[in-house]
Amino acid sequence: MASRLYTWGQWAVRRRGRVIAVWLLLLAVVGGLGVTLHGKVSNEFSVPGIESQKAQDLLEEKFPTAAGGVARVVFAAPEDGTLTEPKAESAVAASLRKAADVPGVVNVSDPAGSGTVSENRRIGYADVLFRQSADEVPETSKDALSEAMAQARDAGLEVEFGGSAMQPKTEVGGPAEIVGVMIAFAVLALALGSLVAAGLPLLTAVVGVAIGVLGVQFVSSFVEMTSTATVLALMIGLAVGIDYALFILSRHREQLADPDTDVEDSIARAVATAGSAVVFAGATVIIALAALAVTGIPFLTIMGLAAAVTVLLAVLIAITLVPAVLGLFGERLRPRARRTERTERTKRTPGSWGLAWARVVTRKPLIVLLVGVIGMLALALPARDLRLGLPSYASQPADSTQHKSYDLLSEGFGPGFNATLTAVVDTGGIPAAERTATVADLRTTLAREPGVAAVAPPVTNPDSTLAVVAVVPRTGPDAQATTDLVHRLRDNAPGIAQAGGTLYIAGATAAAIDVAGKLSDALPLFIAIIVILALILLTVAFRSLLVPVKAALGFLLSVAAALGATVWVFQNGHLNGVLDIPSAGPVTSFLPVLLIGVLFGLAMDYEVFLVSRMREHYEHTGSASEAITHGVARSGRVVSAAALIMVAVFGGFVFNHDPIIKSIGFALAFGVFIDAFVVRMTLVPAAMALLGRRAWGLPGWLDRITPDVDIEGAKLPQRATARRDVEDPEDREGGADGEHREEREVAVR
Repeated sequence: MASRLYTWGQWAVRRRGRVIAVWLLLLAVVGGLGVTLHGKVSNEFSVPGIESQKAQDLLEEKFPTAAGGVARVVFAAPEDGTLTEPKAESAVAASLRKAADVPGVVNVSDPAGSGTVSENRRIGYADVLFRQSADEVPETSKDALSEAMAQARDAGLEVEFGGSAMQPKTEVGGPAEIVGVMIAFAVLALALGSLVAAGLPLLTAVVGVAIGVLGVQFVSSFVEMTSTATVLALMIGLAVGIDYALFILSRHREQLADPDTDVEDSIARAVATAGSAVVFAGATVIIALAALAVTGIPFLTIMGLAAAVTVLLAVLIAITLVPAVLGLFGERLRPRARRTERTERTKRTPGSWGLAWARVVTRKPLIVLLVGVIGMLALALPARDLRLGLPSYASQPADSTQHKSYDLLSEGFGPGFNATLTAVVDTGGIPAAERTATVADLRTTLAREPGVAAVAPPVTNPDSTLAVVAVVPRTGPDAQATTDLVHRLRDNAPGIAQAGGTLYIAGATAAAIDVAGKLSDALPLFIAIIVILALILLTVAFRSLLVPVKAALGFLLSVAAALGATVWVFQNGHLNGVLDIPSAGPVTSFLPVLLIGVLFGLAMDYEVFLVSRMREHYEHTGSASEAITHGVARSGRVVSAAALIMVAVFGGFVFNHDPIIKSIGFALAFGVFIDAFVVRMTLVPAAMALLGRRAWGLPGWLDRITPDVDIEGAKLPQRATARRDVEDPEDREGGADGEHREEREVAVR
């Protein structure tokens, strides 16, 4: 691999103008398609085959007027007033008449006539039913609905909006995300010691992210995807794009520290060595993200594939555009000459702080290992109480209309009102004369269930083959008691089946519970695939069995610690004020799967970059102990910088207003920090010190069938020297220039 990438790197440098032009042309073409032909993303997380989705499909088929999106308009009178006062009642009626004229609206309920007013008469609501499904309701109709409520506001009433049709849009690119990128730039400047060099990874990463995100927007015209897919592609693409460029650039500048090193040769060697690790590490991220397809959940599959394509672009840019840009800057990237005394000290102790840290960790490796593992397990303890779900409107920002409507409805009608369930009864198989009585008996049975606050009268479709019954729990949508209630209500299905009908428990709350259950079932298989994948890939990379086992165990510790911290913050409600979390609730149902896939790839990044330098030194010297200190000294600075960049980029999304993006950003930022600094920089050197030479062995039979990919570039110097012997006769004759080139080869090696 290294030899091929060396040739590839030379080609990219020599044809840098064409390479840069091709990438810019691709950016222009994909950008034009993404901006002009983009589709519409959805905020719904549906899964085919779950009970709530079957009920929704049935409603769309037999009762389409009940399957449309609903905007719930909540009215609240001042503390000393009521909605039944003539002025307030007149203003509400006038506003609702205007709402009926909004394009797409098919029905508007009346609070006074339908009894949807609280006992104290201060809070009430009206449901505005649209013809389109919730995610198809256009923004123009939502804006028109808001404008229709002007008369109610003028009368001194508070008007807020909830319901399935009023899901807020996911937005990125705010101040917090920009601050994250600025922190990444500062880390790059400190790590590379040059503002020009620090800007290059950002520049190339932005090109890759722009192509990836705009390409995802274009594909959304043909494939249904959620808004989270675009955000995830942006988040991961930006982070890995910066990191991969950093690895190659830092290796290039490290080689240029030797004044005799040729720029073109240095770039090609950086692509061959660090680029090999980039290709291998990028492949692990891509495979891990693509493996989300094994969950069998379409929106998660699309999300993973969108992010995987963006990572693929980051890898391709790292081994093509980055060397081309490095060739364009040429000698300007060579580190400035330092004082001789400092230079000599640096040569004696490369990466002095990393070397010192490696010696501290490997002095008492067993103690370090035990303390580290116990600490990680302590962080993971809260994960025992992990509950999965989808965020309700209580998780929206406190100043948002969705959150305010949630609070008003809870105040006026109880917390369970926001968790209203929908019992959908297919009565097509029941004799027509018995349908009304059967549905009435079901309503009575549902009302007797503990935890049910109220059951509304049934509503039937025109041919009476489908009935819809609203069930209001006593607890909110995020409560465990509500989840238990859904399962108990579904226990009534056999009774309806005996009569010839079918019962479904649906609604937004039931759908969130179903999605969480589906993902929980898929989690063990996904973890098994990821762990097996890690063992295979790392065995091929390092030709070792113990190194992959150690890496996989460390990865599992990182995932457990990240999940524990996420539960502690988002589910248990700690640090809510600091992180601007309006309400504690279950962890986003697809976050664990997403965290495992993304963190696996990033953890393997750091494992490959760190351990490949250890193996490179071990291959040259045969000393296992020196290989550990050398690997940490040489790679510690760049791995630390790369991890801090990841944390900064992911951390910027923690302050996004969307609760899903916020929790994903936190989990990834915390997971990367723990994995890089505790697992890779601390536990890995300690474990390698305990394993010694045994870490680098393979059984004979396995050694014979394992391909030698040479990601460290161990065979590169001999191949490069042989090429020079052919090209330069004076070198072949052993002249002074030939000796000088040989010395350069040893220095670079």
